[in-house]
Amino acid sequence: MITRRDAVVASLTFAVILALGAVVHPQTTVMHSKVFDWTTLTATKTAVGESRQVVRSPTPTLDELEMHITTLNPGQTSHAPHQHPNEELIIIREGTVETLSLGEWKRLGPGSIIFNASNELHGIRNVGTVPATYHVVNWTSPGMKK
Repeated sequence: MITRRDAVVASLTFAVILALGAVVHPQTTVMHSKVFDWTTLTATKTAVGESRQVVRSPTPTLDELEMHITTLNPGQTSHAPHQHPNEELIIIREGTVETLSLGEWKRLGPGSIIFNASNELHGIRNVGTVPATYHVVNWTSPGMKK
């Protein structure tokens, strides 16, 4: 069940994401092979931890590839469970999280991978005692943005 606190945290996080979106403009040129060095990614503080925007750009086969890295403080959630047309992959780097997958919360640790299919309700929260960091890869297939 989503609590009032979850809704408030989700709203604050969404506001931060919108603000970051205003700062990190999506690329309009097609991105080809590229390397992203962790040490050069700038961390931006959020209400629940921090975020590192990696890229948001079309590729030769996708309308958009978006990647970011989120760190959630202990006991925090990124936002309320939600769904969207694009699919995403989440790779847990460190910490312990629970993810909502097919209506069930599942606990995962470092090295675990989460796949969120199109239009399926999902969410993630840090259930550990230390910050949890995970890499998010979103992709928008051709024609989905129209």
